[in-house]
Amino acid sequence: MAARCELCGKGVQFGHHVSHSHRLTKRKWRPNLHVVRVMVNGQKKRIKVCTKCLRKVQKV
Repeated sequence: MAARCELCGKGVQFGHHVSHSHRLTKRKWRPNLHVVRVMVNGQKKRIKVCTKCLRKVQKV
């Protein structure tokens, strides 16, 4: 299951946890995805969207 927004394409970003002693360990930042139902060509479809895109869709 891909952690990717189907509208904007936002996905997982990688980086490091940085401790007080500046030791680096790998970590991930995952997008805040929600499953929503939308009408596409007259059919109901479930898509995963990030919260930023969710706000854009609701404003229109």
